[in-house]
Amino acid sequence: MKITDSLLRSFKVARTYRLNSEKVNCVDYSSNGEHAVSSSNDDCIVLFDIQEGKPSSTLYSKKYGVDLIRFTHGEAHTVIFSSNKLDDTIRYLSLTDNKFIRYFPGHTARVTALSMSPVDETFISSSLDKTIRIWDLRSPNCQGLTDPLGKPVCSFDPDGLVFAAGVESQAIKLYDIRAYDK
Repeated sequence: MKITDSLLRSFKVARTYRLNSEKVNCVDYSSNGEHAVSSSNDDCIVLFDIQEGKPSSTLYSKKYGVDLIRFTHGEAHTVIFSSNKLDDTIRYLSLTDNKFIRYFPGHTARVTALSMSPVDETFISSSLDKTIRIWDLRSPNCQGLTDPLGKPVCSFDPDGLVFAAGVESQAIKLYDIRAYDK
């Protein structure tokens, strides 16, 4: 299908949800496309069943707040998210029982991007502390750290081999995940 101006103008809103009392910060789809999750400034995490076309559960993170949110690899019922209240720790949460699985401390300023590897349990985060950290869901310790020399945002490629860092809106740097430190 070719994307044209007339095609884009023909798009219509299929459904609208007004579940939040404050700004929605982030939305992410599960890898199989069957679920979506949203986060908002009212400390609300909403899980959506896309096939049914309706919200399936609502959780709250009143103590920590919730900013960026991402489904973990291959799981539609676990997420990682950054906080917007207490500190800059990333949290790994089970949506089925609303329990934290692990905490990922290390950033010292607001997290600006979270990206889950499409192939394994690795994820990356960037922060206003001018670092990009590499994590493994199975360990609370940072697995790698790079300083891209500015305030970064980051994302994995579809094969999980390369991650990109946008730095200070001026450059995009590509890193091989196997040799990011070189």
